[in-house]
Amino acid sequence: MDLHVANHALIDHKVTVLRDKTTPSPTFRLLVDELVTLLAYEATRHVRVEKRTVTTPLTTTVGTRIANPAPLIVPILRAGLGMLDGMTRLLPSAEVGFLGLKRDEETLEAVTYANRLPEDLTGRQVFILDPMLATGGSLVAAIDYVFERGATDVTCVCLLAAPEGIDHVRAHVGDRDGVTIVVACVDEKLNEVGYIVPGLGDAGDRLYGLV
Repeated sequence: MDLHVANHALIDHKVTVLRDKTTPSPTFRLLVDELVTLLAYEATRHVRVEKRTVTTPLTTTVGTRIANPAPLIVPILRAGLGMLDGMTRLLPSAEVGFLGLKRDEETLEAVTYANRLPEDLTGRQVFILDPMLATGGSLVAAIDYVFERGATDVTCVCLLAAPEGIDHVRAHVGDRDGVTIVVACVDEKLNEVGYIVPGLGDAGDRLYGLV
């Protein structure tokens, strides 16, 4: 497993505003969208491409285009939806699947409640969107889901991560190639109820309000 912590002044600035508990939901949503676009640039660094001949106003040359089959973007519902536009902005040709996972607040284990993914992901690059890598349960479940369907190249895009969550994912996937985590910041720890500290609270609630 590879871990990439994005290092950029604009990313640090946006994360700081997201942490502020007084930042209203409309601003929070806008900043998440902008931040994910920056993270998507890093996450797609090794996106698969193929050669393409193109005619310019002066001559013919060979360039590249996103290879087939198209990448698949999988936001983990519901908070992952707030990251979708920022990701598709850089990968407009990608297809989108949805995976509904929620955390059991007693066991902290991930429970699947929705799945809209292709049955066969053979040869597909998959980008999983999950704002908070806390205990790592949801991300591990999502990684297993797409690997079971044939994916071999999975990149997870997160806003924040806790060391415990990173360790859990690393222990689960082991030395398996094809798993990368791109994150804006690795925070200090998890608290006693499994929230990232200092964190930014519940990303879903701050994006969409309390349910």
